Amino acid sequence: MRRSAASSLSCFSLLAVALLLTACGPPLNRYALIEQSLLAGDAKQADAIVRQAEESYGSKSRLLYGMDRGMMLQLAGDYQQSNAVLEQADEEIERLYTRSIRSETAAFLTNDNTLPYEGDAYEHVMINVLKALNYAAQGQLEESLVEARRIDHRLNVLSDKVNDKATYREDGFARYLTGILYESAGDINNAFIAYRKAYEAYEAMSGWARTPAPGQLRADLLRTSEALHLTTEFEEYRRLFPDTTWRSYEAVRDLAQVVLISYNGRAPRKEDRYLDLPVSLNALQLVLLNRGFSQGARQQNRGVDSVLYGLSGRVVRVALPQLISHKTHVAAEQLMLTDDAGRQMAVRSELGQNITALAEKSLADRLPGIAMKAVARAAGKFAMAEGATRGAQQAAGKDAGPWVGLIVGVLTKGWAVASEEADKRSWQTLPDEIHITRAWVAPGRYQASVQLVGRGESNTKDSGRTLTLVPGQTTVLIQRVMQ
Repeated sequence: MRRSAASSLSCFSLLAVALLLTACGPPLNRYALIEQSLLAGDAKQADAIVRQAEESYGSKSRLLYGMDRGMMLQLAGDYQQSNAVLEQADEEIERLYTRSIRSETAAFLTNDNTLPYEGDAYEHVMINVLKALNYAAQGQLEESLVEARRIDHRLNVLSDKVNDKATYREDGFARYLTGILYESAGDINNAFIAYRKAYEAYEAMSGWARTPAPGQLRADLLRTSEALHLTTEFEEYRRLFPDTTWRSYEAVRDLAQVVLISYNGRAPRKEDRYLDLPVSLNALQLVLLNRGFSQGARQQNRGVDSVLYGLSGRVVRVALPQLISHKTHVAAEQLMLTDDAGRQMAVRSELGQNITALAEKSLADRLPGIAMKAVARAAGKFAMAEGATRGAQQAAGKDAGPWVGLIVGVLTKGWAVASEEADKRSWQTLPDEIHITRAWVAPGRYQASVQLVGRGESNTKDSGRTLTLVPGQTTVLIQRVMQ
């Protein structure tokens, strides 16, 4: 009888180990498929991949699905549907301000992936930025100004909420875009206010955002302050920007404007960084030995770690997120506009937004809180596993107690290790950097092309497109560069 019971328990233990190993297998990476499609220039296929993966995003990542889908639809040129999806994402942000106690409890027992993804503050602002660009690309200027006002409101609320001026509480690029939209609509007063806030934001964030104020922004401040007869401000900007070349508002009012937005590179992704904390000398030796054999592939070895540490029973695992950046190789773009007479105008782009820097800052600001929560959760799971093991031993009696304790210990302590995982969700379909180019030209028909200027020696050239421009018109071009 005892031999039969031992054999059954042994089989059950092997089955549990197999389940632990299976549960820790790496998931299908949808973002690799999306990137392959974008590299091939097929944004519609990338959108199809996101759409088909809607179920795998799950109910806890509805916001993330909306952001990814909205971005892919924009790149595919379906601006109207992109805004419809992004509007739903905006509504999801409002809904997520309330969170149930049940969800918090589940997250404490497993990991933060069981919580709804709420997104970072800069991601919330980017939703409105994309919507404004969608409207502008369609020539719907009034609708784009609605998003400009939403950006203004969102950033004002964020500034009131966040007291630390050394963190993300303003957005130079978002403010700059709203200034361009206001000026395109002839609202010079609001344009000047937006340009001024953009310059102040770039200056305040320069220490960590690694994005200086664009040179064109300096010209915008000079032009609009002069147009509004703001003598004090105009003289101050002349003093600050003595080498800036600019044209008056009267000189550009009847010209046409081409704005190029270039999404370059890939946003950083998050990976698990495991901290294995031994609570005994033998466990310390096991952790050191295990790290020596598995430093290079921590994710693939989660199942093995779960079994080893489950058998040891004296190792607590903490998982923290770490960012893996993918910097773009494109330093700038050269927008070439050629009219019917063969005359050419070339304008070089400038860095408008460093998404990677925003992601790094956001994670750095939240990491102390994430770490404290992760340590408390890991300790709680270890204590529950320890209690369950001892309770099972006592319930099984003297003879079966050791076997039952071993099996329960492997299951509960192995599960405590296997279930520890950082929340690695983020808006990965964003670029690494956003570059912006503005060109003022006489009305007419133009062939527009974009030359990519690499950080090394290799340059590539985008295919041309035909633009028919009328006085006072602002044409927005959007491109995606995966380099």
